[in-house]
Amino acid sequence: MIRAFVQAEPIDLADALAGVEASGAGGVASFTGIVRNDDGVSALTLEHYPGMTEAALKAVAREAQGRWNLLAITIIHRVGTMYPGDRIVFVAAAAAHREPALAACAFAIDRLKTGAPFWKREQRGDAVRWVEPRAADDAAATRWDDG
Repeated sequence: MIRAFVQAEPIDLADALAGVEASGAGGVASFTGIVRNDDGVSALTLEHYPGMTEAALKAVAREAQGRWNLLAITIIHRVGTMYPGDRIVFVAAAAAHREPALAACAFAIDRLKTGAPFWKREQRGDAVRWVEPRAADDAAATRWDDG
């Protein structure tokens, strides 16, 4: 089962986990990304292109499912304005055992950072700037290229 979507509403962790836990898996791995207040970030706004972004999330989920024998994977990404402490992304992968669940979860997070089209704008007090892609995110995503 694949669930991958974008939403403006806060992520309900209990609901998000319920879908993967109901798969009958022996191992469920999850990651929750939180908006940090690094260097005084007071707000983070994510914009996306509807349709394209959801397709990218589903492609990441399908690729993870193809690499590991997953029983379920859920990817939820928020858009809109969020504040430090808000959940921004949730990924969970379920498999018969922990190893594929953990690997698939790490893979999905790494791939989302570079493969899902989002535009991020940080606010620090009155200053606002667009966030540029980071080389470290590209490196993390490409570590999965060889298998």
